[in-house]
Amino acid sequence: MADPAKIPTFHNKPYIESCGVRFPKDGVFITGRIRGSLRSGEYEAKEAAAVLKAVQDGDTVMELGAGIGFISSVIAKHRNVKAVHAFEANPRLIPLIRRVHAENDIDNVHVNNAILGRAAGTATFYIRQNFLSSSLSRDDEGGVIAEEPIEIRPTRATSQDIRPDVLICDIEGAEVDVIPDMDLSSVRAAIIELHPQWIGSEGVAAVFKAMMQAGLVYFPKWSNAKVVTFRRDW
Repeated sequence: MADPAKIPTFHNKPYIESCGVRFPKDGVFITGRIRGSLRSGEYEAKEAAAVLKAVQDGDTVMELGAGIGFISSVIAKHRNVKAVHAFEANPRLIPLIRRVHAENDIDNVHVNNAILGRAAGTATFYIRQNFLSSSLSRDDEGGVIAEEPIEIRPTRATSQDIRPDVLICDIEGAEVDVIPDMDLSSVRAAIIELHPQWIGSEGVAAVFKAMMQAGLVYFPKWSNAKVVTFRRDW
């Protein structure tokens, strides 16, 4: 029998593997609850399930709200996409996202430390000790430890330049402002995490209206609670 002390264990590895993607135990962002949910396969599981149904080989994907790089990495590892254009507001997360991509030999994801808005400009991003609470609003919660300027890119022009086949959006309530301004003419499928606790029923209705006006219809089979999928019937 092998010596148990010499058998490598999952927890002794310098990374956590989730959905076929390796994530470093960085000690800053991937800690506590996030580390546990990555190990269990529960981290962004609803989004990942919908995305892998929607994204096809050869697609161009636009992701708003890249987080720790989970969804962009899952796409790049499991689908032979042309490119993923990932946008993340939190500047502190950009090095981690790029590290995740590098350590998984992913080279077709373009990471943008920017948000979308009506016009080009800059905004202030408020960094909090708990990165999940960092946001564009100083008044959401206390505990601001730093302020950083981030680029605002014009929503419509940016979406027209990228012309995504698939849109993925998890931007903590900003979907109600961004989605109606986008050019969705190229989009075959969209996966959006809604935040009714912040945008209310009127905000949810506005997102659905924008999708319907663009010819994208709600697709319940690929939706789960607040993660909703829209598809275009060609």
